[in-house]
Parts: sequence; C-alpha cells; structure tokens
Amino acid sequence: MTDVKARRWAIDLRPLRVTAYRRMWLGNAISFFGFQLTAVAVPVEMFDITDDSFWVGLLGVAGLVPLLIFGLWGGAVADAVDRRLLLIASSTLMWASTLGLLVQALLGAGSPHLLLGLVAVQSAAFAISSPTRQAIIPRLVGPDLVPAANTLGFTTTSGSAVVGPLAAGLIFATFGTETGLPIAYGVDALLFTVSFWATVRLPPVPPTGEHRSMGLRSVVDGIRYLTTTPVLLLSFAIDLIAMVLAMPRALFPEVAQERFGGGSAVGWLYSAIALGSLLGGLTSGWIGRVRRQGVALVAAVVGWGVAVGIAGLVHHLWLVVALLAAGGAADLVSGVYRQSILQTYAPDRLQGRLQGVFITVVAGGPRLGDLRVGAMAGAWGIPIAWAGGGFAAAALALVLVLAFPALLRYQVSSHHE
Repeated sequence: MTDVKARRWAIDLRPLRVTAYRRMWLGNAISFFGFQLTAVAVPVEMFDITDDSFWVGLLGVAGLVPLLIFGLWGGAVADAVDRRLLLIASSTLMWASTLGLLVQALLGAGSPHLLLGLVAVQSAAFAISSPTRQAIIPRLVGPDLVPAANTLGFTTTSGSAVVGPLAAGLIFATFGTETGLPIAYGVDALLFTVSFWATVRLPPVPPTGEHRSMGLRSVVDGIRYLTTTPVLLLSFAIDLIAMVLAMPRALFPEVAQERFGGGSAVGWLYSAIALGSLLGGLTSGWIGRVRRQGVALVAAVVGWGVAVGIAGLVHHLWLVVALLAAGGAADLVSGVYRQSILQTYAPDRLQGRLQGVFITVVAGGPRLGDLRVGAMAGAWGIPIAWAGGGFAAAALALVLVLAFPALLRYQVSSHHE
C-alpha cells in the first residue's frame, strides 16, 4: 500500500521511454545549468558596473523587445518549416551570444550597453528556439503524456536552476566578480554543446496541414485564434499578471548585498524559486490526474503571489528562501497546466504560433517585472516594490477569473480537438 501511494505522488517517468524526448530532456537539463550561471552572472555584472538596480531592470527591456518580435515570428516559422532545422539554427545563435558574453568578460569591457546588446541577441535566439522546442513535444510523446513530459521538463530545469545559482554564488564568493564572470560564461558555453547534440539527433518534424506562410498574416491568424479562445487567453493573462507584478529577481543583487551581507546570499535568492519548483516536481504524480486544470492553475497563481508578497516583508534569509520556494512550487504547477492546456487544446497546425505567443508572455512577463520592480524600488523602496507587487498579483488574478470564469470551468474532458 505504501509503495502504491508513493507511486501516485512520485514524478511520472513514462515520457523518458521515448528516445528522442529522452535525449532532448537530458540536453535541456544539462545546458540549463550553464544557462543559470549566465542568468546570475549578467545582472551581477550589470550591478557591478553601474551600482544601480534600475540598470539591472533594463536587462528586462533588452530581453523583452526581441521576445515580442522573434517570439511571434519564430512561432509562425515553426509552423511552416521542419521544426528540427529551425531549432538547430536558433540554438546556434544562442550559443554565439553566450560566447560574446564570455569574450567581453575576458576583455573587461565594462560596458552596460554592450551587455544589453548581447542579452538582446540571446533573447532573440531564445524567442525562436523555445516555442519550437515546445511545439515538438506533443509530436514526440503523444497527447496522453504531454502533462507528464511538461512536468519532467519543468522539474529538471528547476533542478538546474537550484544548483546553477548556488554554483554561481559560490563562484563569485570564491573568485570575486572579475574572475568569476568568465568562469560562469565559459561553463555555460561548454555545457550548451549537450543541448545542441540532442537537437541534432532529433528526428525530422515537418509541418502538418496546409500552412506554409511565415509572414504577418500567419502571425495574425494565430493571435486571432487565441483572442477567440477564452480559456487560453485567460491562462496567458493571469500568468502575465503574476510575472509582471510578482517577480522580484531584479532586486536580488541589491537585497543580497544590503540585507544579507553579499557573498553566497545572491545565489540562494536566485535558486530559491527553482528549489521549490524542483521539490514540487518530484512530488507531482498527482498533476496528471487532476481534471479541473483551470481551477488548479488559478489556485497556483494566487499561491505564488501570496508567497512572494510575504517574502518581501521578512528579513531572515532562510525564511525568504523558504517562502520563495513555496512560490516556486506553485509556479511549477501553474506552468505545467498552462503549457499542457495549450498543447492539448490547440491544433498542431497552430502550435508554433501559439507557442510563440506563449513564450512572449512567459518570458516577457518576468522581464517587464524586472523593469517594474527596479523602477519602483528606486522610487518607493524595496518592501513596496517586492511585497506590494506579490499581493497585488494574487488579488488581480483572482478578480479577473471571477469576472470571466471560463478558465475556472475548464476541465480536461471538456474539449476534444
């Protein structure tokens, strides 16, 4: 009986039986560890150069603009060409941008504008590769295993996101910023080779249906479908609310230095959310059995906002980490359901375009959040910027879905494509 209960809670590993998915999952997990080193190193370098959290927030703008352009266009391309070939091309560009970060760190360029430019290039590559990769998953594993595959993906990347920032904090605490930055960027570039290998080994994923256009009309067709589908539109809207109002990460370098004495504290702050996601994923066997996924998604978004809000009011590092981890567990649940609803609700011929919109919202929201929280902290202080945003996100998301209850009514069996 105990073994049966344990299996009901343990993460579902069935998608790993699919060889192509297994390779992609492994490559993503390993390369994402390196990416997390860069994700910490870039804001640390920006704050070291400028001594201003507003400049750290501007990194969000540098990442957002390419996301808006290339996320939508890249999704249209993913519906018109072989998705494997597109993923190879975009991954090559991302690799080149990481090498650019390494070179500027080795040369000691110390230019915030160069840093913003390299982040923009990296974001453009990510905006194309991410929706393409997500649109491939249903073709590899089939609709029944989509929630399990998404949970595996979120969990393993969360594990990398725990270890990566902690490793970055250790690197900076041991070697200092000047030496630590090239180390972080170099490891990222090296580990990305694993993801690139996995991408090359994917089978061809040619387009389905009659769609072959890659222009503006194709993008508009995808957006039109989204705007006429309340379930998907609301799932995107509450995620945007959660990330813009309740993502405090642009404050982590300043908070780590001023409240917790610097050192490895910045690594703990950057890894806390992912730590909660990892723990949530390892106990996620129940996720695939939930039928009312809309209600579960809303509850997770509200839980995220409340946890982040409380974390912004406390001054003990361990408690901040624990609260951010609780928020991270809720974020994993919301992320799995958002992605699974999209992948099973929308037709394959639109998956690339809708995944492009999805990545624009999912990755663009936190970048807008970086700008918001950085600007508000400068004007009104950290507690209002951090805690106020968290509580506002929870309240606004709840008000929105109560006013438009289509998402609350959504169940897995309620739609058949």
